[in-house]
Amino acid sequence: MSALREITLGKLLNEKAELYPDIEAVVYVDRDFRLTYQEFDELTDTIAKGLMGLGVQKGEKVAVWANNVPYWVALQFATAKIGAVLLTVNTHYRSHELEYLLKHSETENLFIIGQYRDHDYVLTTYEQVPELRVQERGQLKSEKFPHLKRVFYLGHEKHRGMYSIPELQAMAAMVTDEQYAERQASLNPFDVVNMQYTSGTTGFPKGVQLTHYNIVNNGYWIGANQKFVPGDRLCLPVPLFHCFGCVLGVMAAVNHAVTMVLLEDFVPLDVMAAIDQERCTAVYGVPTMYIAILDHPLFTRFDYSSLRTGIMAGSPCPVEVMKRVIEQMNMREITICYGLTEGSPVMSQTVVGDSLKHMTETVGRAMPEIEVRVVNPETNEECPPGVVGEVCCRGYNVMKGYYNNEKATRDAIDDDGWLHSGDLGVMAEDGYLTITGRLKDMIIRGGENIYPREIEEFLYKMDGVLDVQVAGVPSSKFGEECGAFVIRKGDADIEEEDIIDYCRGRISRYKIPKYVTFVDAYPMTASGKIQKYKLRELAADLWPDA
Repeated sequence: MSALREITLGKLLNEKAELYPDIEAVVYVDRDFRLTYQEFDELTDTIAKGLMGLGVQKGEKVAVWANNVPYWVALQFATAKIGAVLLTVNTHYRSHELEYLLKHSETENLFIIGQYRDHDYVLTTYEQVPELRVQERGQLKSEKFPHLKRVFYLGHEKHRGMYSIPELQAMAAMVTDEQYAERQASLNPFDVVNMQYTSGTTGFPKGVQLTHYNIVNNGYWIGANQKFVPGDRLCLPVPLFHCFGCVLGVMAAVNHAVTMVLLEDFVPLDVMAAIDQERCTAVYGVPTMYIAILDHPLFTRFDYSSLRTGIMAGSPCPVEVMKRVIEQMNMREITICYGLTEGSPVMSQTVVGDSLKHMTETVGRAMPEIEVRVVNPETNEECPPGVVGEVCCRGYNVMKGYYNNEKATRDAIDDDGWLHSGDLGVMAEDGYLTITGRLKDMIIRGGENIYPREIEEFLYKMDGVLDVQVAGVPSSKFGEECGAFVIRKGDADIEEEDIIDYCRGRISRYKIPKYVTFVDAYPMTASGKIQKYKLRELAADLWPDA
């Protein structure tokens, strides 16, 4: 194929269904839900026509507030086939965040599930949109959300004011094949197809607009770097609302006619069982997910011999964890990805054959057709190899912009088309990129720059330490001091002083954490990214007199 394709998501799925009709596209092991590529393509056509039949126009937003339930992936392609924009909603959102997102995005359509964990989505939706209980479906006029026209329940149950999935599918009869073909013919690969609100590791969410062109091509290369071939089987326990699920997962899979073995949520036992039963050849996760699988008491009961590749992303991978994933899970061709939602999301990736050092100390090299460079944050000039600066990228993957936020778009993408990541990194002579932290993660102690990753990697080697995160603690004397947030391994008997003793004489004195506390877990975004800014806030509360 040519380096980059100008093709819509709908055409891409049609193509794979024609070439590989009998390869399974979507599998849910826990309920024996299976669709071949041909069946999956037909399902998306039915849902797409149903949405058209209810009046969904090209360019309308279709928000999906759900975990990885059946129909989620079908909606990703059904909306794309009629020119609607899929808006992915974080499953951890509560009423205030949902209100912000629906208002800011001017969403016209909302799909919900019944509940997620302890949160009743139906109740929250009725509280936010009380008109649903009294107004006719299709005639919704919401005082709080003037753009909202329709609410759907992503299942078979009936709820007042909402359309169910069977009702939506029945509406497909209202649209002729000619009308459907006409709508599809009007689509452009450079149209926005997906909108994701940034996960908020640094603050207030912004709506990232991604096009067919952005995510089709990014998905292709993500899969190519794992050497995906038709019939590979990918276990996907990562959230679909996040780029990790719907681009690194779904788009990489569909580009290469790979089977998606989906799990509604990350449950280590379910992941291990799915890999074993379905003979998965790849699995995705953030480092904490892999740690949870490897340390599970039933880990050795399952067969991982079918595994070959996959992706670890979201946060840096400790060397020891990577060794165990390669040796104990048979993932000798696992890859590391790096990017940000605004970059569709992946800008760099390791490839099959890279060394352990590259897989743990770097995030690979620039993806094909994408330029990556490191610049001085003050001058915007390119840094020489080995010098820390801000990581930037340019290419087909750069978002169309933030929704209704021109200023933030201008701040993120400079006049030369470079997307500024806000991450600090170092480029080696051979093109391998190492991420050293976020611009705001860097600790400056008495004028010395301290990169948390360096101290974290050092402390990972200490007996009794399962995980560690380092963040800045405000200091009246030095500006900032190092604080370490440690998760003990099992019932390890280590105390604060043991951590500090371990560092003495082994790393520079100014890098030794002055403050240590033990925690059970870290504050995380729903996609598994550790929220360092919350650790900094916690540090200020724990050690106010620093």
